[in-house]
Amino acid sequence: MSVQAQTHVSVPLGDPVYHILEMAELRGLCSPLPTAKPYSRATVVSVVNEILNAGGRRFGGLGAGETAILLQFLKTHGDAKKGMDWGKGAYRFENNENSRIHASAELGAMAGTTFSGGYYFEDADLAWGTDIWISAYIKGDLGSLFSYKFLTTGMMVRSPRKVLGTYNTYHDGFTYDPEDPARESASITTYSEPTAYFPYTYKKRWDGFVWDIKDVSNSSMHGWPGDGISIGYNMLPEMGGAFLNDHITYRFGRLDREWGAMAKGSSLILNQSAQPFLALEATAKPFKWLSLSTLTGVLEYYDAESIKDSAKSSQNAFSVGMVELNAKNYFHADFGSTVVWPKRFELGYLFPLADKYFYQNNIGDFDNLALFLNLKGQYPGIAGLWVSFFLDEINPESGIFQLDRAMFAYQAGTTVALPVLPFGSLSLSYTKIEPYTYTHTKEIVPWYGENHMETSYTNNGKSLGHYLPPNSDEVKLRFEAMPEINTRVNAQYQMIRHGTDFGPHAVDGSSLLSELDPNGRSEKPQLKKFFLQDGAYQWLHIIKVGADHTFPMKYVPFQVFGEAGVVISYFTDIAGKANSGSASSYSIVDTSVYPKSTGFILSLGIRIFPE
Repeated sequence: MSVQAQTHVSVPLGDPVYHILEMAELRGLCSPLPTAKPYSRATVVSVVNEILNAGGRRFGGLGAGETAILLQFLKTHGDAKKGMDWGKGAYRFENNENSRIHASAELGAMAGTTFSGGYYFEDADLAWGTDIWISAYIKGDLGSLFSYKFLTTGMMVRSPRKVLGTYNTYHDGFTYDPEDPARESASITTYSEPTAYFPYTYKKRWDGFVWDIKDVSNSSMHGWPGDGISIGYNMLPEMGGAFLNDHITYRFGRLDREWGAMAKGSSLILNQSAQPFLALEATAKPFKWLSLSTLTGVLEYYDAESIKDSAKSSQNAFSVGMVELNAKNYFHADFGSTVVWPKRFELGYLFPLADKYFYQNNIGDFDNLALFLNLKGQYPGIAGLWVSFFLDEINPESGIFQLDRAMFAYQAGTTVALPVLPFGSLSLSYTKIEPYTYTHTKEIVPWYGENHMETSYTNNGKSLGHYLPPNSDEVKLRFEAMPEINTRVNAQYQMIRHGTDFGPHAVDGSSLLSELDPNGRSEKPQLKKFFLQDGAYQWLHIIKVGADHTFPMKYVPFQVFGEAGVVISYFTDIAGKANSGSASSYSIVDTSVYPKSTGFILSLGIRIFPE
């Protein structure tokens, strides 16, 4: 079976096929795939066919239910019928079959709504949020090597947050130097995670800003919706294709991505939780054991103040290069470098074969560089183990686990294949984000005059890397399976600990807006970190279950989904002064600033004509 139309447009990262491909790799049912995602529809269909043809390989074939799931995927993502196809919510047309260059176009629409509520027992407080959206798209092919897609969405949203307090961008001992005006401490407002949703899961759908529905004007443009209903939009265009017998694929578009993830949603480099941005990317796979990927794009500002004031200090581009090596399905390694750089015509960052990390030595120290490494070993059909490392900034002569200037993140985990349930898996991981990781001090760069440019590892106010903020760690246990053709189920436990960025015992380096000044890097006494022992920390225990089911109706197919669980939150604190340069014992506290909380969260939704 094959898909002839829209072959090179991307398959969205939320599609269940990515879990299928992850499990197929673990079980040795397909060749290793690049970790630069999303994949094109042509790539996914090719791999699905490879899995179906795996037969009785050494590491076990497919169960009857798994074969049915894969066949259903090919059917769902196949061509819309010519003319109106109510099973896909699309109208499709193409030129005459005798034309020298085949061209097709498909016009369609999708819609959906999510309602989520959180009830917090201590305060008898009920918070609710919603996303109501409708999308329209056009996609198609021009010949066999080029495809296009343009999707636009209008929405109404509500996602309340609480004001927690204020936070200083520089640590308490920072001294302003008038000869270095770019480095000036600012007091920022700190907000909670959206209270109607599970912590660190809400991803805003809107571009730029939203408008209060009661006042759609320039004065009501906000970076985040208030307590009422707001309206917004997004646009996700892309063009892509392949050449040299599919050894090279390319894409130019604005969409969600994930690179270097050893498990879905785990990337420390470019996580699917990051906001989309426009970029040109390509992957070359000359051999089964080698692939090279490159990406350069323009990052977007977060509308914290206004469309001009917020944007004038946030004019950045982002580049990443990655090399991947595979020893069949037994071993994987990838490594590379990334850079956030104030926009200009910089050929070295655009050139795929130039290493970003070393290239900066040739042009001056104005950019925010990082290195990364991922290693994974597995026995196909049983389990895999992985470690990931993201290096933001470090001094090898310093104590990397003691000094704040050692800014890095690491992760270790395992995924086990469950043999009974279709595409069943159980994964366990530990992630640690050190203080100040993903942050960067403001710089005055020659081509922007006296403007203080922000070059943190962020896009539209969210981290490009992991969803956890700096100075955090997480233990995550997750179960996932597809017991029926159109059904997915999951269960998850998380323990998250994060240094507070508000209140009298806020811990320095705990916010994406934190800045580590030169004194904290080099002069003695240097700033030190003592996780859990240098201030107040929030502890979160999150237990939740979820499921979704798609009804593949002949007319107007739809999907229902839901998630429910409990969030237990409390704080630990030390008796002495925070950030004192020494470790102190900590204990659980319950105050007006750092209160205990237990919440029940329920999310329900429906999608019509789901992709």
